Amino acid sequence: MAGHSKWANIQHRKGRQDEKRGKVWTRVIREIMVAARLGGGDMAINPRLRLAVEKAKAANLPIDTVKRNIDKATGNLEGAHYEEIRYEGYGIGGAAIIVDTMTDNKVRTVADVRHAFSKYGGSMGTAGSVAFQFRHCGQLIFAPGTDEDKVMEVALEAGADDVITHDDGAIEVLTPPTEFEAVKNALEAAGLKPELAEVTMRAENTIDMNPDESAKMQRLLDAFEEIDDVQDVFHNANLSQ
Repeated sequence: MAGHSKWANIQHRKGRQDEKRGKVWTRVIREIMVAARLGGGDMAINPRLRLAVEKAKAANLPIDTVKRNIDKATGNLEGAHYEEIRYEGYGIGGAAIIVDTMTDNKVRTVADVRHAFSKYGGSMGTAGSVAFQFRHCGQLIFAPGTDEDKVMEVALEAGADDVITHDDGAIEVLTPPTEFEAVKNALEAAGLKPELAEVTMRAENTIDMNPDESAKMQRLLDAFEEIDDVQDVFHNANLSQ
């Protein structure tokens, strides 16, 4: 048993994402374009593109839009050129924050990210200043009450690194990024559907925050989410609900 309020934090995070559904298509399209540009437009040999297209389907992005943006990224159609840039820094109480962006204008993006850090009580750091506090991995979260033994058996057999049962009953499966898709497919084939499944930057240790600190930290996180070029924000704050 490990962790603290894992399920509550996941539900809170999903709720915040649902509030911002209007930006989901933009972010999914950018991910598709970068994945296709880096690994080619053939999903059979480009696992990152497969995952991006899965996200697109989950967001109900039209298949014609998916195909058109793959063509743009692979040079068959003219389109914007996006590149990935990661920013790191500190939030309330020294919490570690990673801000992943995809942008066609680096000058604009760094200015926006730096402004959010400074306006809402954080500070921007240098490359590598906090990334060591996170683990790049596949993460699947199952609701409390899910069959723990079955999850463990299927996940470990499929190539997962670890299965963690948290104090609130949530079950977390961690995988190498390269094994994420195989583990996810095996679990779903066994009738085990995760509430959340993604390749992420998982905090190795978290910082508990009181309600006042949590409110300030949430304002900072929301400021990042409002930046058009931001794709993902990772942090190690355990926010009070």
